[in-house]
Amino acid sequence: MNKLEKTFQKINPIIIWLGKSPWLQAISISMVSTVAITLIGSLSVLLMVLPVDSVHQFFIVSKMMPVFNNVTTCTLGILAIYVTFFMARNLVRQYNVDTDSTLCGIAAIMAFLIVTPMADDTGAITAIPLTWLGVQGVFSAMLIGLSVGRLFIFIIQRGWTLRLPKGVPPMIGRVFEGLFPFVLVGIVFLLINRLFMATPWENVHQCIYTLIQQPLKGLGGSLWAFLLVTLVMQILWFLGIHGTNVVLPLVTPIWLAMDLENLAAWRNGLEMPNVLGLAFFNIVTWSGLALGLVLLMCVSKSKQFNQMGKLALMPALFGITEPVIFGTPLVMNYRLMVPFVTNNAIAIALSWLLIKLGLVAKIVGAQTIFGLPLGFFATVGGAASIIALHLFLQLILSPLLWYPWFKMAEHAALAAEREADKEDL
Repeated sequence: MNKLEKTFQKINPIIIWLGKSPWLQAISISMVSTVAITLIGSLSVLLMVLPVDSVHQFFIVSKMMPVFNNVTTCTLGILAIYVTFFMARNLVRQYNVDTDSTLCGIAAIMAFLIVTPMADDTGAITAIPLTWLGVQGVFSAMLIGLSVGRLFIFIIQRGWTLRLPKGVPPMIGRVFEGLFPFVLVGIVFLLINRLFMATPWENVHQCIYTLIQQPLKGLGGSLWAFLLVTLVMQILWFLGIHGTNVVLPLVTPIWLAMDLENLAAWRNGLEMPNVLGLAFFNIVTWSGLALGLVLLMCVSKSKQFNQMGKLALMPALFGITEPVIFGTPLVMNYRLMVPFVTNNAIAIALSWLLIKLGLVAKIVGAQTIFGLPLGFFATVGGAASIIALHLFLQLILSPLLWYPWFKMAEHAALAAEREADKEDL
């Protein structure tokens, strides 16, 4: 235990530095910012394929289907546009430079569209194809948004802006200050577009999709990647660092793309290609499987644990487990380290196996919001078997995984409480 503690103490400064990285912070905030967009898109798809014939017929008669389809296109269908804007704007905000972050986000959208192929065989542009605006363009959107944001930061930090006299209204002055970086972004991405037209990929998006997004999907979308991610995430939580905020942003673009592939296939009545995805991860690891520990605490003979369980129960039923993590505490608690670090990985492996065996349906990839109560969080999965899996993991598997380790911790707590009672006498 002492060796393990010393090892964690050595790597802790590196992990803290990584968690404070403006790049990771920008990616994390940007992906969270897309939740409302993906939620609205997911709900529109769910309504289009709702398995209630009377409701489905009503939507057809009332001509709501084209409306739902339009909502899906304007949310999930052009998700890359939103991602581009958020990435550029949030990176500028993280560096806290004196410039209009919204203007930077607009410049990023312009850059993204400049490198997006639109013309037909005759060279005419009659419409913007959705090929690279949706799931296939999410990764390139992230890279372009971050690149434009960093270019803005580079220019502003060196003072390469147009400064107008002090008498000019601030609103006009801010526009002119961002004019030079805006124009430079346009020139740079115009040249990039022309350069890639001479390559076998023909455009930036195809290059990034072929060389980066597809290989990363193969690596980051595998069961082993999911297990590694959750183990690293929980180790960070054990060290007192918000592991979700540090690790999840790195894999969210890959996992979200897998969800959108499933959602598109489900919408069109096709076989869903992916067992795993961001929705799978969120449903299976909901609450970090700490609810089982809270339930054990509620029936504990230890006054300390019993009181903590009662205090943490209501938040835990809504997936909020910070009270039990920091109140027990689970942070740097070596007695409970093993279940705290490994429970999520066990749940992921078991759920993957059950879906592979056909005992549980594949998750459709619809996104939901944080804070829904136990059971309701899994309703967007698309099947009753997914809700049953969610409840099984939380109410049966989780307490079983925590039980032997909790009993040892409870035994030590009871001994300490008896000693305290003797001293009081």
